[in-house]
Amino acid sequence: MLQDGLQVHARETPGALAVRCSGRSLTYGELDELAERWVKALASRGVGRGARVAVWMEKSFDAIAAMQATLRLGAAYVPVDVLAPVHRGAAIVRDCAPSCVVLSTRDSEPGRALAEHGVALLDPRDVPAFPGRERHVRTSGGGSPDDLAYIMYTSGSTGSPKGVCISHENALAFVRWAVECVGVHAGDRLANQAPFHFDLSVFDIYGALFSGACVSIAPAGASYSPGSLVDFLRSEQITIWYSTPSVLMLMMKKGGLLEEPATHLRVILFAGEVFPLVHLRRLRGAFADARMFNWYGPTETNVCTSYEVGEIDPAREAPLPIGGPACCAALHVRNGSGSEVAVGEVGELIVTGPTVMQGYWGRKPTRANTYATGDMVRRVGDEELEYVGRIDQQVKVRGHRIELHDVEVALEQHPGVAQVAVVVAGSGVDARLVACVVPEPGVELGLLGLKRTCAERLPRYMIVDAWQPFDELPRNRNGKLDRKALSQKLNAEES
Repeated sequence: MLQDGLQVHARETPGALAVRCSGRSLTYGELDELAERWVKALASRGVGRGARVAVWMEKSFDAIAAMQATLRLGAAYVPVDVLAPVHRGAAIVRDCAPSCVVLSTRDSEPGRALAEHGVALLDPRDVPAFPGRERHVRTSGGGSPDDLAYIMYTSGSTGSPKGVCISHENALAFVRWAVECVGVHAGDRLANQAPFHFDLSVFDIYGALFSGACVSIAPAGASYSPGSLVDFLRSEQITIWYSTPSVLMLMMKKGGLLEEPATHLRVILFAGEVFPLVHLRRLRGAFADARMFNWYGPTETNVCTSYEVGEIDPAREAPLPIGGPACCAALHVRNGSGSEVAVGEVGELIVTGPTVMQGYWGRKPTRANTYATGDMVRRVGDEELEYVGRIDQQVKVRGHRIELHDVEVALEQHPGVAQVAVVVAGSGVDARLVACVVPEPGVELGLLGLKRTCAERLPRYMIVDAWQPFDELPRNRNGKLDRKALSQKLNAEES
């Protein structure tokens, strides 16, 4: 089961470091004991097999121990974003109907909000000082690999939270593959930059615990401070880094990541969005000896494709491929009629495999082990794919269907463009393509130059109509580009 990694290493190497947080460390033995103490506290609140436990607390030793304890009791944990509005977190709690909610403190705003609804609350003050003589043995509970391990809520394209149900089998299929792919070993130090409600954190935590390695948790607030993240990477001697490209780009631009490359960093992983080639080239050049992987997969599938980044062709303009199957996934690329596309053609990516979710919490189960991603990809080989864009990012302007991603890729070739996102402003006959651009420092950009760059690579109907400079493009709490916020901002300014 998912928690077995900690238990194995607590028994075999109890003195090895398991987790570091805020300059403090826990060994495998200490973390195992803390998890057992949380088992006692959760069991006293009626948590058992099949229950849910909402973990609404800052990243900490106790948060990881509470998640481990939940798994040992045969229950599923539900991480809640501590930085989201309280009403959103409360909506998630109501939806998943947990046996109890774990908080950093019951006296917090979330605690007060939940107390009004009669939800059982638990915080570290309720955890006994010692685990007691009897230790919980997970296998005695008759657990199944199909049991839920955790539920991660994602807004998706609708904006309303949907609970992605991940079983032990789903998670283990990914973790085992990832550990082998990267070659994680006991001497590694993995960084946990992603919040626990974001699926990138699954590799950070369980990749470490299953390998006997150590995971270092980034300080609170560091995810929004590139300089702090770079200091953290260096001071913690991180060997394996995993984040979105946006986070890495901010670390490069504002954190000084490339000024003094960390020689101890042997693996760099990125996922969640396209990495603009101009910035990826700089990163690849600065960390020439590090292995580098582009992983792809929505929360509903975890990682389902992988591409190892080697030397990048200087003449290449398009983003690198997302690669071929990962985690024993079968990848199908189908057109609008449901037929498999040929090499060179574009279609929707359909994933079948052991990491595909069981379904959304409280909703009708999806077809077993199959998920339609809503992402358009191009088949460039028998087992290699290129990301083209989202189905819901295909827009219609002046009668022409346009992939916004294609326009962005073209604009990234302009030497004065550091980052760019293209959105549609207005509607109907007044709809316009607007390039939202973060310029390179010291460069003066103009609409004519941006139009020329588009015209050299795209048909006339895909040339941008206007542009807007930005110091930074808006990001969501997971570090990805927030297209919805960007579009709303532009349309609000024009109304």
